[in-house]
Amino acid sequence: MSGTRRNQITLSEQNGVRYLHFGTEWIQGAMRLSRPFAIEIDYVRDMMAWLLFLEPPDAILQLGLGAGALSKFCYRHCEASVIEAVELDADVVRTARHSFALPPDDARLQVHIADAHTVVVARENHGRFGVLQVDLYDRLARGPVLDSVAFYRDCRRSLAASGILCVNLFGEKESFDRNRRHLTQVFDGRVLYLAPIAEGNVVALAFAGPPLAVTAAQLTERAATIKQRFGLPSERWVRAILNGRATLIL
Repeated sequence: MSGTRRNQITLSEQNGVRYLHFGTEWIQGAMRLSRPFAIEIDYVRDMMAWLLFLEPPDAILQLGLGAGALSKFCYRHCEASVIEAVELDADVVRTARHSFALPPDDARLQVHIADAHTVVVARENHGRFGVLQVDLYDRLARGPVLDSVAFYRDCRRSLAASGILCVNLFGEKESFDRNRRHLTQVFDGRVLYLAPIAEGNVVALAFAGPPLAVTAAQLTERAATIKQRFGLPSERWVRAILNGRATLIL
């Protein structure tokens, strides 16, 4: 999902699924044609794992639009939330709307053509978003295109008093290690990692706000509600997060 301007955009289709590429074999987004508002890719489903800890907040920010799957899903299922997405490449936005059923802007959905770091550093956005979802990759997909301590610090500033940052981590080992260090530093070690999917993506959840203690029973009950309400793989999230613990303390 995009982090650079003027991507070479190509599309492919297989078994009823349309895929977005930036001129390589790497998949930058996908949509099942019969279910345009569903999430097709496993790691993108994992980006919704914040639902284990928060009800949909007043505002959700998505950095990196891709095919718009996260923005569409939140728009459809988080009815009380304003959804904002930031994408640097106007052609990606046009493709998401023309080929991936991304709705036009309205009172609840706003797509900005802008640099992601510029948006989170803006003072007017500090404290605005209950959830911030970061999926910023270029055509080579070696790692997130924004991953500095300064960037993550500005992401934290943009979170509401009790907020969660979700980051898709993928690429070279050096990139994984760097992002883990920076997230740990900025969020004072309050970071959880889901189990990697088959393709290697790992979703990180970083927490801002008061200390949090959740029992295994509470998370299991919440996961059952999420599975029923949203159809997401929440039971797998709980197994990865708890890793045998009876209580999760953050």
